[in-house]
Amino acid sequence: MKKRFLISCTVLVMAAGLFSACKKSSGGGGNPNPPPDTTVVVNPAIDPPVANTIGFFLDDWQPRTFTRPSFTDTTVPSSATYTVTVDRSSVITKIPLSLFGNNSNLWMTQIVTESSLMSHITNIHPRIIRFPGGSISDVFFWNAQPNTPPADAPAELLNAAGVSSSAGYWYGKNTAGWTFSVDNYYTMLQQTGNKGLITINYGYARYGKSANPVAAAAHLAADWVRYDNGRTQYWEIGNENFGDWEAGYRIKLADNQDGQPEFLSGQLYGQHFKVFVDSMKKAAQEIGKTIYIGAVMVEAQTQAWETSTRRNWNTGMLPEANGKADFYVVHNYFTPYNTNSNAADILSTALVEMPKMMDFVKSTWQANGATPKPVALDEWNIFATGSKQQVSHVNGMHAVLLLGEALKRGYGMSARWDLANGWSNGDDHGMFNNGDEPDGVPKWNPRPAFYHMYFFQKLLGDRAVTSSVSGTTDVESVASSFTSGETGVTLVNKSTTFKTVEVKVQNFRKGARYYWYTLSGGTDNGEFSRKVFVNGKTAAHASGGPANYTTLSAYSASTANGIRVTIPARSVICMVIDKQ
Repeated sequence: MKKRFLISCTVLVMAAGLFSACKKSSGGGGNPNPPPDTTVVVNPAIDPPVANTIGFFLDDWQPRTFTRPSFTDTTVPSSATYTVTVDRSSVITKIPLSLFGNNSNLWMTQIVTESSLMSHITNIHPRIIRFPGGSISDVFFWNAQPNTPPADAPAELLNAAGVSSSAGYWYGKNTAGWTFSVDNYYTMLQQTGNKGLITINYGYARYGKSANPVAAAAHLAADWVRYDNGRTQYWEIGNENFGDWEAGYRIKLADNQDGQPEFLSGQLYGQHFKVFVDSMKKAAQEIGKTIYIGAVMVEAQTQAWETSTRRNWNTGMLPEANGKADFYVVHNYFTPYNTNSNAADILSTALVEMPKMMDFVKSTWQANGATPKPVALDEWNIFATGSKQQVSHVNGMHAVLLLGEALKRGYGMSARWDLANGWSNGDDHGMFNNGDEPDGVPKWNPRPAFYHMYFFQKLLGDRAVTSSVSGTTDVESVASSFTSGETGVTLVNKSTTFKTVEVKVQNFRKGARYYWYTLSGGTDNGEFSRKVFVNGKTAAHASGGPANYTTLSAYSASTANGIRVTIPARSVICMVIDKQ
């Protein structure tokens, strides 16, 4: 029999104000497969039909086997104030691998030689990484050398106010160190084991000066499909083209030769969308590949003060694109724009806006006679500014809440914005420091959201199952099951006081132990700590989390007297319960 080595210790759980006696284990503690408890009735779990809002995003679904981590044997509360009830037989959905995506961009440098960043991206494994970025996609020529746009691309473009300025094009063949080339994007995907989502330059179909700019732009897109040669399944036409900030929203009529109107409409985009789809799918068929192409939707009810283009986008686009769109694309930054939102308001937005957005999309389909299709939320983050909210532990909590709602509400894909951006005094959407963060923080150091998303995925099964919390609205739960038999539970305490919780799992024979990681913030920067503590461990510098996150020991306890944990104030617990 293998000898186990135990070391006595004491763990200070600072955020909860508790001391817990513990001992270090090499990972074998207790019999993980005790004799079956035949008194527990287990109803079979039956997978529901695939939701039409998920669809083909489940085609690459994979069963998951939980691997027990090394752990610290920990004393837990003898009683609990609140109860989380999980029904392992009540399956919401199989979990799409595409829900945990991220965005690259063209100003994050060539990155493929940045070993630490490549390692972090490999470890978190977003599976989907979008390229070339957001609005920049509509001024991007994927196969052009630097400063060599197509001959029919104008030197200047109009903004929404009609002011002309330099077009500011970007080029896929640019190998300068400050940008990110198409070929290095593919190299990054190969090195990190991820797949792509490519956003096509739709703006060129509007501002192009040729006799048929739509055909020219669609042909350019089809050539990219051929060059890609099956490496990428998911494509979308344009980025937020309903927005008056987007290239092609307003064009110079003097430059246009095919009679397009000065301002873009949803109907016109839908008509053009069909041309792109025909060209791109013909190219895919020629090389024997299958691709899926998404159309841009407005994600929420518009206001009277918004542009006519935005207000009428969905009603114009959907009847045109209905027979051609494989999926629909929405974006959301959840909190009010450029507002110094507090933590409570930030956390509430994921729970309110995710279901609201999906309900709006579905109602818009119905109102316009459109066939339901998969939904991709391929840009998301928060707009909150002024207190370093975007680089904070609270934004990591928001990410967990959002992903939990994505599972419950039937989203097929999501992709966070973005891998790296710019410090801007902490108003930085980047998951990693691109080298401009102050206080001696190392380049490519992960921000708190990285750790939240890493541990959420690490302890998430392959099917989402139902759960509920009784006695408080301060705690949210996300539950899952592993094909290997274990049950996963993530708990989010939104409040400023600790909560003691007991987890009860129906239709499940629990094993000997449960394991968890607690993610909590520090005391720096008020309620927006730039640090995250994972089981009491954090970064040696001013932001981020523990460097040894991949080997960090879980907390663990026996299930014999119940499954209980203390959730510190404003924290997340990611847990897995052994099977019998």
